[in-house]
Amino acid sequence: MTARRLSAPLVLTCDGAPVPLQDAVVDVDDAGRITHVGPRAEAPATDAPVTHCSGLLMPGLVNTHAHTPLALLRGMGGDLPLMRWLTEVVWPAEARLDAADVRTGMLAGGTEMLRAGVTTSTEMYFWADTVVEAVLELGSRVVMTPGIITAPGMDRLGTWEEMRDGISRWIDADGLRFGPGERVELGYGAHSAYTLSAEAVATTAAAARERGALLHIHVAEAAGEDDEVRAVYGSVPAMLETTGSLGGRVLAAHSIQMSDQDVEIFARHDVAVAHCPGSNAKLAAGVARVGEMLTAGLRVGLGTDSPASNDDLDLWEEQRLASLFARQRGGDATALTAADVLALATAGGADALGRDDLGRLRPGAWGDVVHVDLDDPAFVDPDDPAQLVSNLVWSAGSRAVRDVWVAGEPVVADRIPVRVDPAEILAATRAAGRRIKG
Repeated sequence: MTARRLSAPLVLTCDGAPVPLQDAVVDVDDAGRITHVGPRAEAPATDAPVTHCSGLLMPGLVNTHAHTPLALLRGMGGDLPLMRWLTEVVWPAEARLDAADVRTGMLAGGTEMLRAGVTTSTEMYFWADTVVEAVLELGSRVVMTPGIITAPGMDRLGTWEEMRDGISRWIDADGLRFGPGERVELGYGAHSAYTLSAEAVATTAAAARERGALLHIHVAEAAGEDDEVRAVYGSVPAMLETTGSLGGRVLAAHSIQMSDQDVEIFARHDVAVAHCPGSNAKLAAGVARVGEMLTAGLRVGLGTDSPASNDDLDLWEEQRLASLFARQRGGDATALTAADVLALATAGGADALGRDDLGRLRPGAWGDVVHVDLDDPAFVDPDDPAQLVSNLVWSAGSRAVRDVWVAGEPVVADRIPVRVDPAEILAATRAAGRRIKG
């Protein structure tokens, strides 16, 4: 990696109030860390090469919940509710996937995310080493939580004990974070309370706590999915608390069918939530109580979920949907402002992962930077901070992303990925998709 200075008329740090710095720079050292952010007139002298950007610099977005390799299944079973979609379409199709397919799907989805300015994704999937290889090829960043599940067709990947113990051995061998610019973090992807026993969840949570790793789990996504758990414990959050599965780093995806008591349990144990409004709506799973969660002090980030259920990986769209649904749910046009949802997609998402080195531009954070082109009709008055953020979230979104750096290294230049060939990935994706449909 090479030290560099990025210079732009506006820099939005997403580290505090959403007021952009004027005529500012972001300095990244040769390790990929930010060393300075501030007005150019006050910047320290440097011999590093300077890249002059014409628009706005901001941190890369953080996707807190995804199954990106399922890009190969995009559009399959798109009009079914969650459990039928899983049992009739997704799980049978996944049983036909192999490691090469997973690599192709991750390259396809990862490219899509980078083009939208999403530099970090939190992945729950299988053939995790293949997912990591694809991420390193793309140059993006991943919090990899290999899936642990008991479901039809998944027994070919081993028992849940073997899945859990394989993750533990990997962390013990390579550490929690590794790769250039620490692009990879490992955690545990305990799928859900309806695909795993209470024992499986509890022992996985214990292994994660022992290693300081993230426990990533689907919670209360759709009505009816966890009736058996509710019959015994009252709710999935209550089961997690009763079995001692909370207390470490826990990220609960979806968390829709939640009572006041469930929110209190999460607050008591500092459980973070990955909110996936697009996927939730498409599967008619419901609307999460994001406003109440934030009021209760929960850490909340945004996720896309699977590109087979969303059907894209555009975290800008998730910002808009999160705000729209929160406003509709509460009948309050001030709920989740543009600044609020931008925070959820950047620093808030990083905080949900327990990471203070992502999602913001400040010294010590990784140099994951996005250049937004302001020469777009979406931006009416870029000099007005409030209007700039509003236009960025509500109007421009992913189409305005022009350049992307991860750990200071370019991964998208003038809207084109620089490390992979999009045409080759598209051809491989279509070939794999046709074969999987069979």
